This record gives sequence, C-alpha cells and structure tokens, in this order.
Amino acid sequence: MTLSFNLVPGHPGGLWLANPVLTASGTCGYGVELGEIIDIQRLGAIVCKGITLHPREGNPQPRVAETPAGLLNSIGLQNIGVEALIRDMAPLWASWRVPVIVNIAGESAREYREVARRLDGVPGVAGIEVNISCPNVAQGGMEFGAKPRPAARVVAAVRKATGLPLLVKLTPNGADMPAVARAVAEAGADALTVMNTILGLAIDTTQRKPFFPAVKAGLSGPAIKPIALYHVYEVARAVSVPVVGCGGIASATDALEFLMAGATAVQVGTATLVNPKAPLEVLEGLEAYLKQKNIADVRELVGAAAKA
Repeated sequence: MTLSFNLVPGHPGGLWLANPVLTASGTCGYGVELGEIIDIQRLGAIVCKGITLHPREGNPQPRVAETPAGLLNSIGLQNIGVEALIRDMAPLWASWRVPVIVNIAGESAREYREVARRLDGVPGVAGIEVNISCPNVAQGGMEFGAKPRPAARVVAAVRKATGLPLLVKLTPNGADMPAVARAVAEAGADALTVMNTILGLAIDTTQRKPFFPAVKAGLSGPAIKPIALYHVYEVARAVSVPVVGCGGIASATDALEFLMAGATAVQVGTATLVNPKAPLEVLEGLEAYLKQKNIADVRELVGAAAKA
C-alpha cells in the first residue's frame, strides 16, 4: 500500500509527501504547539499560518465566533513576520521529517515577491503557499484572488523570486474560480489549494452592530464542505496541475470525497481546533480504507468520481 508521492511532479525538485494529509494554514500556528499534542511527523506536510513581510498584530478582538456548523474568524493575519520566521522557526523545521510549507501574504505583488525571495533556499522551508484569498485584511489577500489578472500578476511575481514549489490558495468569493485557477497555473503555480474561507457576518444583537470590529469574517468548518467539494471538482477539471482540497474536512470519509472529486491531497483545518488529533484520525482512516478495499496506491482514488 503506497501513500507517499510527489505532490508537484511538474516542479524540478518536487515536493515529496509521506501521505496526502496536510494541515491547513491558520489552524496549527507554526506547527510547534500541535506537535506537543500529536506526532506531526506522521503527516504529509505542515502548512504554517500566513506570513507577511513585516510582523502584524492582526484585527482587534473579538476575532472568532462559533456557528452551528463551523467557525467565523477575523484574525487579520497576525504573525511574527518573515525575518523572525527565518530566524526562529526555520531552523526547527529543518530538523523535522515532515516538510513545512509557508503560507505567504502581502498588500502588493512587490510584498509577495519580497517574502518569497527571503524564503528561497532557507533550510526547513519545503514550499510556499501563496495566499491570494484571505477575506480578513483590508488590502491584499482576496482582492488579488477574486479575478484572473491580478491573481496571475501576484503569482508571476512570486514565481520569479523563488525556485521553491508554489501552491496557490484560491478564494470562493470571486466570480469564476476555474478561470482564476487557469490563470495562476499559467503564471507558474505548481499546485492549487481549493479553497479558503467564505465571507460571512455575525451580528451582536445586544449592541445592535456587527460582532467583529472588522465587520466581515471567514466561515470555515463542516458548513462549507459541500461548497469546497464542488469547487475542487470544477477546478480539477479545469487545470492540469494538482489540486489540494481544503474546507470542512474532519474525517477520512470527508477526505475520500475530496480525493475522488479530483484532489491529490487534503488539508485539515478547523477540525483541528476542536480535535487536535483530527489530522491523524483522517490519515488512519484513509489507511484503513485502502487496506479494506485492497487499493495499492492512494493516487488511484484521485478523480475517481469525475471519471464515473
């Protein structure tokens, strides 16, 4: 039974994963805290929280609100900045067996490019996930990812700055995700993460105003899984680069659906906040399914539903 594979076969150096289960950016910090609870070395990869050129304090409190089937968050990309990450986190990651992919964000193509340039060749950094889909910042993020041309401009700038494998995280809050997917693939993306959170709102009925000081927030968790699954299905049919499914994955059955819809790998995010063991439970469930069905290679499942 084979679970290991090269996520980005089109990249000269590749990005080899022990299995198709990754963490999702923003839900496991820099991997250190989660590593105190579970054996993260068993996972396919860690995707760290979004990193910017300079440290960010993030949005004012409150920043999270539970919903009946998920979570609204308005974190605002709080992070330590790329230089502190290179100094303090990368040396630790270099000692890990599990590869670490750094999610990056910026307010301009120049900022994205500079962050990528500084990460290029840093031991411990196995790849970059370009976040052009965060809904919780005033500038950058989703405003780049909603349309093909600005999305491609950012990805092209990053591609020129680094030889690292590039994943690009897409937003469901634009008009045509397959069109954006095609544009960023042509601009140099090695793989696509589908998808980031969906714009949402909560109202404080006591104060009669939006619950979040930043007003809007991103909805994640089980509520968005059918939507994410649909977008994976559509994007996987629109591009030739691999797709990484993300959105509401909490069980092996969820992961199997995404793989069969066309995803090559999956990211477990919000479920980890409720159950830190969720990524390992997803992995163990996939292993059990492959054994039960006598499937030799997990890649046999990729796109199976699209071929039916």
